[in-house]
Amino acid sequence: MRTDVDIAQEAKLFPITEIAAKLGLAESDLELFGRYKAKVRLDALRGRESRRGRLVLVTGTSPTPAGEGKTTVAVGLADALSLRDRRVALCLREPSLGPVFGIKGGAAGGGYSQVVPMVDINLHFTGDFHAITSAHALLSAMLDNHLQQGNALDIDGRRISWKRAVDMNDRALRNTVIGLGGPGSGIPRQDGFLITAASEVMAIFCLASDHEDLEARLGRIIVGYTKVQSPVRAAELEASGAMTLLLNDALSPNLVQTLEGTPAFVHGGPFANIAHGCNSLIATRVGIQLADLVVTEAGFGADLGAEKFFDIKCRVGGLEPEAAVVVATIRSLKMHGGMLKTELERESVDAVRRGLPNLERHIDIVRKFGVPPVVALNRFHTDTEAELAAVEQACEEFGVPLARAEGHARGGEGMLELADAVLATLEAGEADFAPLYPLDLPISEKIEAVAREVYGAAGVDYQSTAQKSIDQLESIGLGELPVCIAKTQYSLSDDPSLLGQPEGFRITVRDVTPSAGAGFVVALTGEMLTMPGLPKRPAAAGMSVDSEGRVVGLF
Repeated sequence: MRTDVDIAQEAKLFPITEIAAKLGLAESDLELFGRYKAKVRLDALRGRESRRGRLVLVTGTSPTPAGEGKTTVAVGLADALSLRDRRVALCLREPSLGPVFGIKGGAAGGGYSQVVPMVDINLHFTGDFHAITSAHALLSAMLDNHLQQGNALDIDGRRISWKRAVDMNDRALRNTVIGLGGPGSGIPRQDGFLITAASEVMAIFCLASDHEDLEARLGRIIVGYTKVQSPVRAAELEASGAMTLLLNDALSPNLVQTLEGTPAFVHGGPFANIAHGCNSLIATRVGIQLADLVVTEAGFGADLGAEKFFDIKCRVGGLEPEAAVVVATIRSLKMHGGMLKTELERESVDAVRRGLPNLERHIDIVRKFGVPPVVALNRFHTDTEAELAAVEQACEEFGVPLARAEGHARGGEGMLELADAVLATLEAGEADFAPLYPLDLPISEKIEAVAREVYGAAGVDYQSTAQKSIDQLESIGLGELPVCIAKTQYSLSDDPSLLGQPEGFRITVRDVTPSAGAGFVVALTGEMLTMPGLPKRPAAAGMSVDSEGRVVGLF
């Protein structure tokens, strides 16, 4: 059986200069990273006649261990639209090393719908994640140095909120003690680590519009509070300029290609369950400026990635999405219908039908933002015609177009039905995009709007810590920011065991924290962790390099 890495390594890639030319870019507009990767110089776009590409989001149902293939669908759709003679740009997130070596895998698609060079993209790529980790580490170091050098800002060591970051799953680093070893080794205090994808620096990187905006946002990061509970920001530590310097080159979007030669911008990578889950705003804007159609993807289901894409990224960037593809699979619907993963190869139309309310909810979520949906039924070889027909009949009843998607097995050719459905939706011109809530609502009302309208919750309960945090955030002028809810991806609720479309549940918010530089506040629900752990047998255990230097075991 040929693996994803086998297919990627056997592919014939085009020089990246030829890919850039498809978007009207010259070699002088690029910073080359070998033959097949490049960064697009931001100054290359100034004064250029721009297009106004139409924006299509790819989202999905609540994910399950069976896999949905959302990125694979996004890649295949872009290739299919190219086959329909459209100038297309694909915009995706960069993979985090944590999931690559843990359990989730990479973020380059799969089968014959991949972005390449796949190995490079899933590993060090152009160094963006390392730059973000380094910028985060610099602020951490300057904060602790400030404490060591006399603490002129009167920072309360018990109220420091800024943690350290590393791009790897390492549960042992969630809670740490630093500064041990005597007076020359710093001030002892409690600390901990986030995974880089959960860092506010990552969120800022993905929402900044240019270098000036990047530095201003970095300066607004709140690292903690003084003894009189006034916020202390990175600018007061004089860290934001040097952090911008570390991110200077990384801010330019990365250009690669699909297996079929469609231009792809892969840039930035916040998680959608603990952050806002979208590729960089800069990359999306570049795509819109250079292409007729832009296909982008947001993390996990419509309740997480799509909601944050609409309410945060589109609001910040002035984006106007005109269609959304909701990815579903027979396998995931069966799991939402109560089947175990070990039973999924057995035909069960009844289980599919029991799982359909989850799909219906995600379709409704997209519609709440005034964006017309299209369902992509991502096919697996175990699907039966009776099961496929049950989903098609349901979507007809839901009043939403459906297309079978076979990009994994057939590439762009297997996605032409979906491409035609998306083009028809765009031509119908029914989009009337608007965010879910106005920013001048109190923080709690914005959280409740998402919980009720998006998740379908009966209400929201706030633990005492959360209510105190909301009061403090509103008192320091952060009350009119959008909310970014950190919630399990596996359920519409905050309980990962409640599959399908649960009813009557309430969301519990245990704390609300500022991401003042990113420009949102984060509501923490359930048992969400900002530093994942590795499974019993990590994916890394099966990876290596053979005697000829070829990667083995990377998907």
